[in-house]
Amino acid sequence: MHRRSFVKKSALLGSGLLVGNQVFAALYADRVINIAMIGCGDRGKGILSIIQSMPSKYKTIAYCDVLDFRLKETEKYVPADAKAIKDYRKILDDKTIEVVFIATPLSEHFKIAKDAVLAGKHVYVEKTMTYNIAQALELRKLVKQHPKQIFQVGYQYRYSPLYFKVKEMIQSGYLGKVSQIDCRWDRNGNWRRTVPNAGLEKQINWRMYKAYSGGLAAELLSHQIDFINWAFETQPDEIMGSGGIDIFKDGRETYDNIQAILRYEEKGMIGNFGATCGNAHDGYLFKIKGTKGSVSLLTSTGIFYPEQSTKKDLGIVDGVTGATKIVVNQDGGIPILDQPTKDGTNYALDEFYKSIMNSVMPVSNINTGTQASICVAMCNEAIYSGNKQVWKPEYSL
Repeated sequence: MHRRSFVKKSALLGSGLLVGNQVFAALYADRVINIAMIGCGDRGKGILSIIQSMPSKYKTIAYCDVLDFRLKETEKYVPADAKAIKDYRKILDDKTIEVVFIATPLSEHFKIAKDAVLAGKHVYVEKTMTYNIAQALELRKLVKQHPKQIFQVGYQYRYSPLYFKVKEMIQSGYLGKVSQIDCRWDRNGNWRRTVPNAGLEKQINWRMYKAYSGGLAAELLSHQIDFINWAFETQPDEIMGSGGIDIFKDGRETYDNIQAILRYEEKGMIGNFGATCGNAHDGYLFKIKGTKGSVSLLTSTGIFYPEQSTKKDLGIVDGVTGATKIVVNQDGGIPILDQPTKDGTNYALDEFYKSIMNSVMPVSNINTGTQASICVAMCNEAIYSGNKQVWKPEYSL
């Protein structure tokens, strides 16, 4: 459909969408915040590369990793005078550092985040927030005791213009009654990193070992699980799952093939969340299906597919003759936004800065991070044990 027609017909677009880009635009004064990165693997360096593009907001004055070669790799992502540190506690002791970013293996998130909060730092911790449920509940309690410190969790979809628009479509009833959610994040490869010597195997390939990692559910599907929590203002009541090491018999402990079914009883929805390392055809797949239409999402683009009755309401077909009145894509879909969005981390880091400057809770915060951590832990327990998991009252606020 032509873009102008969709804007006119939907009455959804252009209504003050972006918390992360617009709402606080005039409220904060420019000031550069001193930050440190703890964890300099692929994700840590990725965040630092975006921070490099925000010199008016952030300055990296220290970076930390236990592996020397990681520190060496990180030099090109930080200023020449930034300090390389191996013990994160030295970063927390540095009073000139206001903010710490945590991008370590999942098993280390809780300890470092707890220590950072107690040290008086603002914290940005990558998803998944904690390794298990007990840690999530304890960290939530601690952060609430320090309300002046901003605590953000790295769920970028909550700041993406695309995903914000889809949330608005859901909340407005534009998709009708949603009953099915289909999510996949597939790849065809062993997910293994090169190891310079065997003694570093678990430090480098930590995602493959249960003591350090939540596997595919934590590293990939966590994003989509969190978005559903946010967009529908809910959480799953029951989770069932299955999986196995079905492809790569290489000594790994976390499954390379998983499927979880999440039942949202109050909403009358079923969410199907799966990932495999054995086929890349679907890659990233995210479909939300309602009685009036469905959306099909990639990370930066999305298409709306109206049901037949909805096409008539939008004027896509003539209600009497069935003749087409305006142009649609060849597959019958309508682009949700005019152009692809940027990497969601850009929006998330912009929001984090504004939250600190204005002392406001970010959209992805300790409460939502706790909720997502619990969901991921429940998924993994269901997948590895084969037993259905049930949401408990003490998990909710």
